[in-house]
Amino acid sequence: MTESIVASRVIRGRLYEIDTDPSRLDIALIHHFLAECSHWARGIPVDTLQRAIAHSLVFGLYRDGSQIGFARIVTDEATFAYLTDVFVTVQERNAGLGQWLIEAILAHPPLQGLRRWMLVTKNAKNLYLRCGFDELCEKLSYMERFDPAVYA
Repeated sequence: MTESIVASRVIRGRLYEIDTDPSRLDIALIHHFLAECSHWARGIPVDTLQRAIAHSLVFGLYRDGSQIGFARIVTDEATFAYLTDVFVTVQERNAGLGQWLIEAILAHPPLQGLRRWMLVTKNAKNLYLRCGFDELCEKLSYMERFDPAVYA
């Protein structure tokens, strides 16, 4: 197992891996999913995605060497991490791979001891609850500065 592979398992005779090596990422697959299939990054230009990947800790999810999922962490690796752009391709869903990906990210050594993890989700709340995330505490307000036309 190379140093960038953080987890692997065999399910029904197929090898699944989670890897942090950015050179292994299938940018076309990631871009297609985020730009065409996601509600949170629809229309993202490929150069913007590449810049985001270059400045993030990335986790690729692979089946038999082909990418089937992705997640990105924006972090200082000391106090804070923001989990974003998480997906598993439609054909691979409902096999526990998304939860396995999140658990592998949360166990990744450079991300241990962080005071706060954050994410935003529209339809995967139950997945994140199973992985130890919770609603914001009452004393906090989630705030944003959002430009929905930035990719137009």
